[in-house]
Amino acid sequence: MTPRQRIVAGNWKMNTSYVEGRNLAKEIADRMQPTDTKVILAPPFIHLNNVGNIIRDLAGLYLGAQNCHWAESGAYTGEISARMLASIEVQYVIIGHSERREYFHETDEQLAAKVNAALAYNIQPIFCCGEKLDMRQAGQHEAIVEAQLRQGLFHLSGQDFKKVIIAYEPVWAIGTGVNATPQQAQDMHAFIRHIIAGQYGQAIADTTTILYGGSCNPSNARDLFRQPDVDGGLIGGASLKADDFLAVVNSF
Repeated sequence: MTPRQRIVAGNWKMNTSYVEGRNLAKEIADRMQPTDTKVILAPPFIHLNNVGNIIRDLAGLYLGAQNCHWAESGAYTGEISARMLASIEVQYVIIGHSERREYFHETDEQLAAKVNAALAYNIQPIFCCGEKLDMRQAGQHEAIVEAQLRQGLFHLSGQDFKKVIIAYEPVWAIGTGVNATPQQAQDMHAFIRHIIAGQYGQAIADTTTILYGGSCNPSNARDLFRQPDVDGGLIGGASLKADDFLAVVNSF
């Protein structure tokens, strides 16, 4: 079996001024040690070109965006297209983050269109899925995640699906002080891999990278990354300090 790519992606969300973002990217670039782990920085849009210039040609560091629109261009004030992202060599884009689903009411149909748009410009989607606390308490967490995968991704051919990275976000464990246990993360990651195998076959499932996106930080990353189906993390708050972010990267 081909080993899965290990990935740590830093989602800066709506944080950092222009100078703060430049300094953070430079500190990470200067201090990062050689690693087999792929490290993705996903800053706000104002930083993309500058961060791209800082990390370009540095082994192991890649540029990601936090969102894209499904249209190539048009009257969508405040939005950004995959074509625009590709023009500054963005390589990854986060699609369907729980905050986009919650605050901006993004639908599975829209997310599927965004995935298509990203792939059309050779940008790899980091597709987020996950359940809220009431859904987990009601025992619906697996059904919710399966529905998100089916409606957002399973229209893809196997060849295109192989370009997608999955990020599991237990919404109830993000910024709440309540963390999913390593076993809870493993159980859901294994379930996601099982669903992928049913759609695309075991070979594709075995090579799909599935990241954990629920308040992963230096104190829990090592135990999370030890789980057989956890291939890395989508990091929020801990990505805003170079010390913390690099500690997570080094947790493998």
